[in-house]
Amino acid sequence: MQSSPTPPLIHVALVEDDVHFQNAIVTAIAASPDIRLMSLASTRAQGLQSLQSAPADVLLVDLGLPDGSGIDVIHAAHERWPTCAVMVCTAFGDEAHVLQSIEAGASGYLLKDSEPENMLDEIRSLHGGGSPISPLIARQILMRFRASPAATAPLSLSTSAAPAAVPATGENAVLSAREKEVLELITKGFTADEIARLMQVSQHTVQTYVRRIYSKLNVNSRAEAIYEARHQGILAA
Repeated sequence: MQSSPTPPLIHVALVEDDVHFQNAIVTAIAASPDIRLMSLASTRAQGLQSLQSAPADVLLVDLGLPDGSGIDVIHAAHERWPTCAVMVCTAFGDEAHVLQSIEAGASGYLLKDSEPENMLDEIRSLHGGGSPISPLIARQILMRFRASPAATAPLSLSTSAAPAAVPATGENAVLSAREKEVLELITKGFTADEIARLMQVSQHTVQTYVRRIYSKLNVNSRAEAIYEARHQGILAA
């Protein structure tokens, strides 16, 4: 009987000034066989400095840092680590912080009301192409978009997917042949694991393709990627 394949190691960078939350996450990650903490920062400046090193797979960032906003770190990470998935972990649940974070490049947004063990599951979900978002935040976003029908036109939103703006430049994205292949398989409903087997690559490679697709299309979820790709003519409508 063959043993199960070892899951890919997820490298995490943490920017968090709350010592108790920081310690809880660090302890949980240390006990996890598939997640490794590669950098730890407690301030905005330290967070920006950490982006000078090799890119992480997942960046967890708080917004209320002692020397500035974590949104600056998200902006910088989006530019310097384009394949890194960013998730906000914060006490701020207001609409302004949520939208600014998503616009800056965050793919997930969680309030600090989850147990550390649950946070590990959210890290895995984010790394797998998901967009973890606290139910309260999802409800706020839904309410906002319901109140502004025009704003919802290009988006498809669920509790597992955060909204993203359409490309501001108006230029169509250019996907590589492999990225388009992954997107076509996503459209057909295949999971990352199934795509990896079909393409004979690792799940990590598939997840990298997915993040590149999201970045090029300026979206944060599968539904948005499919919509935008069809809108731009990359996929048949």
